[in-house]
Amino acid sequence: MPSDAVAVAAGMPDAAMTHAVTLSIVVPALDEADGIVAHLDALAPLRAQGVEVIVVDGGSADATVALATPCADRVIASPRGRGAQMNAGAAVARASRLLFLHADTTLPPGAVAAVHAALDSGHAWGRFDVRIIGRPWMLRVVAGAMNLRSRLTGIATGDQAIFVTRAAFDAAGGWPEIALMEDIALSTALRQASRPACLRLRVTTSGRRWETRGVWRTIVLMWRLRFAWWRGVAPEVLAKRYR
Repeated sequence: MPSDAVAVAAGMPDAAMTHAVTLSIVVPALDEADGIVAHLDALAPLRAQGVEVIVVDGGSADATVALATPCADRVIASPRGRGAQMNAGAAVARASRLLFLHADTTLPPGAVAAVHAALDSGHAWGRFDVRIIGRPWMLRVVAGAMNLRSRLTGIATGDQAIFVTRAAFDAAGGWPEIALMEDIALSTALRQASRPACLRLRVTTSGRRWETRGVWRTIVLMWRLRFAWWRGVAPEVLAKRYR
């Protein structure tokens, strides 16, 4: 896995830095100044439970790095792209278990215990159910469909807070550093190790991209992109269509 990340700041010492680290949470970020402090504050209690929080900045033009620095165990920089950023975070993580959390996604109470229980039970990896927050009522349907599809196929999305043992992550080759569909590609590789643990606990994620583009338009777009992916269309082409 790539490890060309550059450390740009280190958070203040905390319990996670003085006790054994049992889980490393990697947060890829890009221009998240508006919400990064609230996001990391929600993770603060977990740092007293042996959780390490690593923020990986992909070249933010705003104050993301400065705001994140006091609230995380480590803040590092990497080339832009979720795959590259999450690989960079994994490369410096100290725990043997990793959880990848988007900057607009919040873990539910009991998440850390649930992750450990799932991995202790023999699963090499897993994900949470998801709840999408936003005004349109269709977002509840979208979330339900995502959870059901994931449970049936064993494919997880990044919004579902994928967690994995380091051994399985390394064996899968880490996150594919591609422009889009890195979560589907990683899930496909991880299924070689085991079926995912599909936790009923729900992470909460922002519906901003759905509201900005329109729910129905986004649904159609995502299905078209997935279909094109399975047909072998290059991720760079899919990313242009997505944007």
